[in-house]
Amino acid sequence: MKRGKVWLVGAGPSDPGLLTLKAKKALEEAEVVLYDSLVGPGVLAVIPEGVRLIDVGKRAGRAHMSQERINKTLLEEALKGCKVVRLKGGDPFLFGRGGEELELLAEHGIPFEIVPGVTSAIAVPAYAGIPVTHRDFCSSVHIVAGRKKDSDRPDVDFEALARLKGTLVFLMGAGALEYICSSLISAGMDAATPAAVLEKGASARQRRVVATLASLPEAAARAELKTPAIIVVGEVCGLAERFHWAEDRPLGGARVVVTRPRELASRLSETLRGMGAEVVELPAIKTVEIRDNAGLDRALENLSDYDWIVFTSQAGVGVFFDRLLRSKKDARSLSGIRLAAIGGATEKALAERGVIADCVPEKYDSSSLGRALAAAARPGERLLIPRARIGSRELTRELDAAGLVYDDIPVYDTQYAAPGAVDVGGLLAEREGLYAAFTSASTVRGFAAMAGGADRSRVKAVCIGEQTAAEAARLGMEVYVSDDITVDSLAEKIAELHRASKER
Repeated sequence: MKRGKVWLVGAGPSDPGLLTLKAKKALEEAEVVLYDSLVGPGVLAVIPEGVRLIDVGKRAGRAHMSQERINKTLLEEALKGCKVVRLKGGDPFLFGRGGEELELLAEHGIPFEIVPGVTSAIAVPAYAGIPVTHRDFCSSVHIVAGRKKDSDRPDVDFEALARLKGTLVFLMGAGALEYICSSLISAGMDAATPAAVLEKGASARQRRVVATLASLPEAAARAELKTPAIIVVGEVCGLAERFHWAEDRPLGGARVVVTRPRELASRLSETLRGMGAEVVELPAIKTVEIRDNAGLDRALENLSDYDWIVFTSQAGVGVFFDRLLRSKKDARSLSGIRLAAIGGATEKALAERGVIADCVPEKYDSSSLGRALAAAARPGERLLIPRARIGSRELTRELDAAGLVYDDIPVYDTQYAAPGAVDVGGLLAEREGLYAAFTSASTVRGFAAMAGGADRSRVKAVCIGEQTAAEAARLGMEVYVSDDITVDSLAEKIAELHRASKER
């Protein structure tokens, strides 16, 4: 009987950019993923569609599933022959109970690998502008569990910690903040020592409170900081005011949901991340090729009958050229045929396949494409339109008005996608409003389906095109429209809105 394998993977602290290449590869190969609550939504969105997901819900001592049950589940799934990823926030061997999870696997001879993760003990202070070591202040850093197994208080020698003269980082200690601070002072540490509580570090919702060791509990309570949070004690905390950087970026502090199909999301996501946003790729729709497609097959057999091929999306370009190759033809078969593209992204998709669009409207929408074709096509010419099964009537209305002859052939279906491990309702319930980037009315509807009954009124829907915006408004979102019908303009509109929100 084939035995599976377990990868114990550290997801890092929230920011998917801190996920290691090895961790990403393990997730791409996984058949089953057991994940904790501390794994950020951007990281969860990386998990491919079709993977079986098990939410074990561990956070600050609370769990949907006991540690013993988690251990047994890992064993059971591996014994079925599955590739299993145990996905944990931060690093699996730093207070992550990773060693306990391996014991049962080792006892039964299950193969496993450890994929270390970026620990929050270093990354979260860094995102807050706090270097945990600095030659002018300290030469050591000490990471301490802020609670023990059966108590909300740490089981540590505070006198020894007070003598260390290094930076102290307490993980899982937010509930014992007052006890930790008073114990360090009682052990001889100067009450004026700089200290900080860092909430939701390395995410768009990160906050920091920096005070003295004596005043930190009151300052944190006044700010109403919540878990997950870490405590940092040491002179280096005083550098945060000079070294903070994450929130200073154009989209620092912004969380943006990108709803484009996964294969089309990368450029927009990279642009937004480059501006400092926390991006959650949450494909609201997916395009599925119509495999049994006699109409397209006939068109490919008789390409010489057409004078124009009209592409209304990148997905249509992909399906058409894939089918062309499967029919034992290539771009040479298009000799003498002119090509039209609805916009810059579709034009680029054609260029990547070695062909150049002859007609691209100045305004990237269906009506403009139809009018551009009416002006460019000669009487008697025939057009082929390979596009979505539910395509815009605006295009064909313009072609009909111009008396043009065309074959409008569906080549793919647009389907709503499942949210996977991402808790969409939880995203919508966050303290601050959520930006959502929409490039079509179907992505709006798909996102609303994922949200279920959650309140959508605080979603800042930033849309390409008036039709997309109208759908978002109909579904109760706060609507904004990009100045141009491009992903760059979409990103700039989000930055403009976020800049205005920070100035208020």
